Order: sequence, then structure tokens, then C-alpha cells
Amino acid sequence: MEKFKQEIKACQICIDHLPLGPNPVFQFDEGAGIAIVGQAPGKKVHETGIPWDDPSGNRLRAWLNVDDETFYNPDKLAFIPMGFCYPGKGKSGDLPPRPECAPQWHGQIFDRLEKIDLVVLIGQYAQQYYLKDRIKNTLTETVKSYREYGPGIMPLPHPSPRNNIWLRKNPWFEAELLPVLRARVETLLY
Repeated sequence: MEKFKQEIKACQICIDHLPLGPNPVFQFDEGAGIAIVGQAPGKKVHETGIPWDDPSGNRLRAWLNVDDETFYNPDKLAFIPMGFCYPGKGKSGDLPPRPECAPQWHGQIFDRLEKIDLVVLIGQYAQQYYLKDRIKNTLTETVKSYREYGPGIMPLPHPSPRNNIWLRKNPWFEAELLPVLRARVETLLY
């Protein structure tokens, strides 16, 4: 497993498109029961090399109702972003994750993670990639339809502070979905 992780860390597949160069950020080990499939690391996470080490990560930990020690235990939680490296800045936030990463690495990672019982799909890129034709017309509809994806998949919006307006417009998310998510996470982690 360590040799495989070193292969990912040494990845240069999209080096020409990365403004800060490659620095793949991920976390996983054989025992992980939950996989968090997010977008791509932001600039701060690129600099620290610690997954979800930013305000989005703070909110994600609150949504999952887990402490830092549990969150950063690779034998419990796997972090598998759609793009492993910081893609750069766009007009209204970070650029989309690079399209090379998921086809290159995700299958190989999930083949090694046999204990995954829950895949949390954060944001439209992860949802489009994994839900394919089961995705709804909008992210809101996809997240609101979470029961359709069974106990093994949970679609979420991105926990970014940029989504505060979305959260205010969709109070059902915190009232209905988060208790279901937290109960599932607690069952799998403790």
C-alpha cells in the first residue's frame, strides 16, 4: 500500500496545467470504512499537504460530527479527491479538478479499499463521475434525492463558506439529511 501511495505522490500526469506544480493530497488505508470524494485541494491545502485543512474541512467535520483525530485517521476515513492537486484560481473560485486524476487513480484506490461501506460524494464533479445517469438536473435535486442512492452513497454540497446562501435556502439539508449522515457515520466509525 505504501508503494502505491508513493506512486500517487510522484504523479506528474498534469504537471503542465498546475500553476503551483504537483502536490497530490489524499488519505487512505486498508481499514477505511468511509470514502470522502471531494473536488480538489485548495491553495491552503496544497501548501500544508493536509486534506480538508481549511474552513471547508471545519464544516465537513461538523457535518460528519467527527473530531480531528477520527477525521485524520486513514484507517477510518479515506479522502479521494476528483483532482489530487490544486488546479489554480478561476474567475469565481478555484478551477475545476483536473480530469486526469479520477480515471488514473480512483479505480486502483477503491480496488484496495475493500471495507468501504459509505462513499460521500461532495459537489457536482464527484456526483457526475460516480452517479452518471442517476444524477438529477441540479446539485440541489441530487442532494435532496439522497435516499435514492441507498445507504452506500451520500451526495453532499461542497462545505465551502461560499455555499452559505445555498444552506440558508435549503434548511431541509441540516434538518433532514445531516441527522441521517451523522447516524450512518457513527455506525461505521464507532
